[in-house]
Amino acid sequence: MPTTPRTGSPAALRLDGIRTGLLDCVQANLAVLADHFHGPGTHLRLGSRLDLPVRPLPDGLPTADPALETRLASDAPLAGLIAVRRARLAPADLLAEAARHTGVHYVVADSFHLPWLPYHGKAHMDHSFLLAAGPSGWHVTDAYRIETRWGAAVPGEHVVSAHELSAFASAELVTFVAAAPVPAPPTVAARDPEPYLTAYAEWPDRLRALEQLAAETWLLARARKLHAAYRAQCAGRSTETDAERAHLAAWDRLVEHTYLAHRRVARGRAEPSGTVDRLRELLAADQQVFTSLPEPEPVPLPESGEGHPADPELRRRITRIVADVLGVTAQDLASGADLDTFASFTSFRLVEIVERVEGELGRELAADELVPERLRRIDDLCRLARDR
Repeated sequence: MPTTPRTGSPAALRLDGIRTGLLDCVQANLAVLADHFHGPGTHLRLGSRLDLPVRPLPDGLPTADPALETRLASDAPLAGLIAVRRARLAPADLLAEAARHTGVHYVVADSFHLPWLPYHGKAHMDHSFLLAAGPSGWHVTDAYRIETRWGAAVPGEHVVSAHELSAFASAELVTFVAAAPVPAPPTVAARDPEPYLTAYAEWPDRLRALEQLAAETWLLARARKLHAAYRAQCAGRSTETDAERAHLAAWDRLVEHTYLAHRRVARGRAEPSGTVDRLRELLAADQQVFTSLPEPEPVPLPESGEGHPADPELRRRITRIVADVLGVTAQDLASGADLDTFASFTSFRLVEIVERVEGELGRELAADELVPERLRRIDDLCRLARDR
């Protein structure tokens, strides 16, 4: 297997300017190629069409994550990328093919076997990267960005050995050529979401349903952020409208709610209610926010509960837990600021806070109270803990 197939280092692919926080793991490296061939901002065209492209997973649950075939045939041409060759190859054949042809190669492989990812040895999913041959090994460019329970994936370039790229059984090698981007006005597809929603509401294995729904809401939220960014680009705006910004914030809260529900059920606790209902509301609001219809009324969100001041000792213990999880001081939390104003706050940290509060206080918080809007401040956590 070739380990030093080229005498000169491949040209670096620019990652600055790629809106990595808006892209999933297949789009991220299509985005790098789009901007490489056609200039900064081209990658936003991948978000021109907002859709709900439902297809079945092997176990029967539906997913709105497009198949790779759809990405290559429909999405890539919007950004001026035409797939002229695609092959599923074993590692030795993939590297031999990449060594024979100069330039960068788009590869989709199992994340479980990719050593630069936090998923390495932890989780299986299709993941893209860009591969080029170099004198000291194989140059990998990966623009994907995500926070996971195992750490963060951040955009970067890596030099790996042939051995490190030999663990997966096979991978897709795709060759693109540049072409004029396909005209792509921002559009919102009209789809009936009820079969999709009903499947998740009624799936008997609640742990499996919530595990997949957590991934679904994350994908749907990123798709809407990408679509909003493209709409702004087309309109000559630097950012989203106020209505779009509020709508995207509601999607972020749903992502947190769904992940929290999944983690609760995984620990044998009661399932927090309302995840599918909130998803239904937000999918309906897409049509209003992202079209020329009158600006909608905001989707109502649960309010943080009011109550009597917390016991000082309870507040001290909860403040200590939150400070420890977020890596801040108790003084930082004294102002009562929302927890999501701290840079270290994520949905993973929120779940860790809830689990630590329950474990260290020896009480289970009410499942139906565990929605993100009721978990934004120290006062919220004190109220929930006090009421048990």
